[in-house]
Amino acid sequence: MKRFFLLLAQPFRWLWQLLSFGLTFLRNLFFLGLVLAVLVAALYSPKVIVPPNSALVVAPEGDIVEERSPIDPLTRIISQITDTPLHEDTFLQDVVDAVHAAADDPRIKMLVLNINRMQGASLDQLRTVGRALETFKQTGKQVIAFGDSFNQGQYYLASWADKIYLHPMGAVKLHGFSVFRLYLKEMLDKLAIDFHVFRVGTFKSAVEPLLRNNMSPEDKEANSLWLGNLWNVYSNDIIQQRHLNREVFHENVNQMVAQLASVGGDRARLALATGLVDELKTRQELEELLVAQVGRSHDQKSFNHIGFQKYLQTITPSYTEQAGKQELIGILTASGNILPGTGSVGRIGADDLIKRIRKARQDHRIKAIVLRINTGGGSAFASELIRQELVQAKKDGKVVVVSMGAMAASGGYWLAADADAIVAAPTTLTGSIGIFGAVPTVEKTLEKIGIHSDGVGTTDIAHFGNPATAMSLAEASALQMDVEQGYKQFVTIVAQGRKMKTPEVEQIAEGRVWDGATALQLGLVDTLGDLETAIAEAARLANVPKENGYFIELTPDNMLERFKRAEQPVEALVAGMLRSPLLPASLRRVAGEQLDFLPCDGDPRDLYAHALVPLPALQIR
Repeated sequence: MKRFFLLLAQPFRWLWQLLSFGLTFLRNLFFLGLVLAVLVAALYSPKVIVPPNSALVVAPEGDIVEERSPIDPLTRIISQITDTPLHEDTFLQDVVDAVHAAADDPRIKMLVLNINRMQGASLDQLRTVGRALETFKQTGKQVIAFGDSFNQGQYYLASWADKIYLHPMGAVKLHGFSVFRLYLKEMLDKLAIDFHVFRVGTFKSAVEPLLRNNMSPEDKEANSLWLGNLWNVYSNDIIQQRHLNREVFHENVNQMVAQLASVGGDRARLALATGLVDELKTRQELEELLVAQVGRSHDQKSFNHIGFQKYLQTITPSYTEQAGKQELIGILTASGNILPGTGSVGRIGADDLIKRIRKARQDHRIKAIVLRINTGGGSAFASELIRQELVQAKKDGKVVVVSMGAMAASGGYWLAADADAIVAAPTTLTGSIGIFGAVPTVEKTLEKIGIHSDGVGTTDIAHFGNPATAMSLAEASALQMDVEQGYKQFVTIVAQGRKMKTPEVEQIAEGRVWDGATALQLGLVDTLGDLETAIAEAARLANVPKENGYFIELTPDNMLERFKRAEQPVEALVAGMLRSPLLPASLRRVAGEQLDFLPCDGDPRDLYAHALVPLPALQIR
């Protein structure tokens, strides 16, 4: 009987083995197919053909950035296979490269600037693109810009075009620059949270939101100076590019409500009447205009054009490493708050940046280092670690040049002070030579809900640093001495690095923020310009060709590195809330700006060289 059942079960066993073999075969076949698809996508890219007599469409998306976001190669390959666009910000140098190449390309007849999807950009970044557009126009080719509506940043970029077209239901929203902060003192009092703040400098206002319910007169004075200077640059450029009357332009902005009433509340008609735009056109009308100038595309679905991202695949990007060159300029970019340890895109981790500087200074081919920084500062300790590595690079014979972006203040200036040359844009915010410490204690808050702290220690100072106990006069005195010593160190570093006398530095220090043009007059920077200017200066000092510069890029994060760089729980919670789609974009932006001053960078001594104005606030919107 048992043998009978075994014989009966034999066909089912064969069938199961056949099914198992089939599933294994199909699984392996699928895996091999996937590997083959990945290899094909990685090794093959279709040739991009630039249509003759075409328009180059420059359409920046997201924020304009100067540090590429590392993307896993697999993610990029899957994007190519599935034809799914990667939601990336726009790399500034890509735009500049495309515009410069198109200027000398006989296949490109004109340039179309579509800035509907451009979001944040700083004034110095937009001026860099604007100068590239000016070079393009000097070849006799036309630049036109169009938008459904223009915010201040979008319109500033559009103003460099020969013609500006606006949708009939659109608007040009010019309202000037401002700095408004949320002040938390009354809230902290109601919550019974004591924020013990220690600072040096009349103008070191980064912690004012914790101490006041309004902006101090000193902070208003300092902010008014640099805001006015930046607004003058912005408005003067628009007036010059659009050939507007200066008085009329400023009157139109200041009297916007009355002007809007004069055209029945129609913002598009107001923009046309005040000369801000040349014509009002729907998308269909604009399409007809472009077809008339460059003809229809090969598929007859649009006007004859090529997008700048595809166009980039046909040119050699600038500042890329080329084999065979033995005298190089290494270009490093760093943006965001400065903190100890590892960082990420948008956060300058001292350990990460030091590794990249060390890689450059240990490469015998690299004769000069250009550090492009865009930061309002952060941890004083982390800033000093980075500065020391730059000093070591100089000792090793490297030329070090710092290029300042929208902001290089406080900790940003700390690490820059010893450079062989400092290049800033006229609109850069820099200086803010000051330092502070901020330590909260919540003993009163806990008492309100019935929680009390008590205990013993082996010394009189064993309780120092306990947020659940009141801060003693001794602890407060020690922290204040820490801050004062840190301030003296900061001033000394600037005096030695800039070859100034200590009293000279003290007169322009005390935490005061300066715009780049004023900083040049004060001796805090050496020349005005952009990244290209800094590279040229490094080339001159190191006696190497300026064409030999190349970006030392961030390497893509693997899964383990991403896990290691995960935000701390509190930071992740706050960041997640601020990124939530449930919050309107304007509210998310404001919340991010207002919380920027919080000292959460993990300085081992709780000392921070941080400017009040956050980087997001310097994006022209």
